[in-house]
Amino acid sequence: MLNSRSADQTTAAHDRVYRTLRTRIMHGEIAPGAALTLRGIGKEFDVSMTPAREAVRRLVAEGALFLSSSGRVSTPELSNDRIEELAALRALLEVELSSRALPRAHMALIDRLQTINMNVAEMVTKRDAVGYIRTNLEFHRTLYLRAQAPAMLAMAETVWLQLGPTMRALYGRLRRTEPPHYHKLIIAALKAGDEPGLRLAVRSDVTQGLRLLVS
Repeated sequence: MLNSRSADQTTAAHDRVYRTLRTRIMHGEIAPGAALTLRGIGKEFDVSMTPAREAVRRLVAEGALFLSSSGRVSTPELSNDRIEELAALRALLEVELSSRALPRAHMALIDRLQTINMNVAEMVTKRDAVGYIRTNLEFHRTLYLRAQAPAMLAMAETVWLQLGPTMRALYGRLRRTEPPHYHKLIIAALKAGDEPGLRLAVRSDVTQGLRLLVS
């Protein structure tokens, strides 16, 4: 019984560490190339090495962290080719998700997206990079949940996870003064039931910024 309880506690600790680190990485709270140590993770989360190691192992498998041949763990520093590949993946997955969401895009969803976009604008005004990435992804996730395609959305989230630190670097380069123009076009296309317009707006929104990183 004690062994079973101990295993459950280790699993719960690992899951907490994994989910917290995953969110931080996805939202750009950790810079590209930043090193993480099992000892540091264990100390911060007050866990033993086992749940820290298991959380890191999962994040490495998802491409959120990079494990070097020497055993150094860090957030990835993406090459231009890798950024191009992930931008293309975003275009493929998210355009399809938006198309599948369109038939279920009722006014309640559109109102919700407009509210989230106001939050995006607020983060831009505050120059809050992490808040901007978080609310921007919330905008996209809220729309894509209506697609009722969980496997496809999970793939999209894995791409977001791999891009998180790079998105933070991109935000600093863009120096935004207003929310993404294409969000308004996405909302307008949803209101009009305009699938070609929606697909174009989503493709432009998810690739435009990333392409600036490789120009």
